[in-house]
Amino acid sequence: MKTRMLVQVLMSWAFVASLVGLASADESKERIDWQLDNLKSVGGHPVTVVGEPVVIETPDGKAIEFDGVDDALFFDVHPLAGWTAFTVEIIFLPATEGPPEQRFFHMQEKGSESRVMFETRVVDGDRWFLDTFINTGRDKVALYAEDHRHPTGKWHHAALVVGERRFRHYVNGELELEEELDYRVQQDGKTSIGVRINRVDWFKGAIRTIRFTPRPLAPEAFIGVEG
Repeated sequence: MKTRMLVQVLMSWAFVASLVGLASADESKERIDWQLDNLKSVGGHPVTVVGEPVVIETPDGKAIEFDGVDDALFFDVHPLAGWTAFTVEIIFLPATEGPPEQRFFHMQEKGSESRVMFETRVVDGDRWFLDTFINTGRDKVALYAEDHRHPTGKWHHAALVVGERRFRHYVNGELELEEELDYRVQQDGKTSIGVRINRVDWFKGAIRTIRFTPRPLAPEAFIGVEG
């Protein structure tokens, strides 16, 4: 009798372990990584190039550099389409003496104003802070972190996290601001990197990696952060 119970327990543990393994595999498949290492395609999507952005070498791989005047990339894809919750991470270098307002990463639903955006504000030429923005189609929420300033000319990690009716953003793994958000799922659309989709507020600096995960992540799971 004891032997039979032990076998059943072991089988149950094995079944649970297999489910965990499948979940991990599914999460890995659902995660999307964009490496900005060329000007022809990113994440398997063809790129429309505006201006003359340049592929550069960095200690951690290639990146794309933007001049803050007329350099940008455009894609006919919305990487967050259909997702109810998500984490978007970006590893980037805001240049010194860049424009004061830079809408450097913009994802928008086709035919609507619903969008998700990363922006920077440059202060005194050598400091910047993160401004993230979501328009749900019903509500508009901005996380304007003017009290959290960072040095320009260095690589940073920024993350925008949506889930559990909250909208949070982090810089270098540190939570800066959060607000309540009743997020509405967005559908197919467009993306721009280096400028807002309507081609205003250009970005000066470099971008190396963007990662999209279809769930809210804790900071210890971020890329580019210790752990």
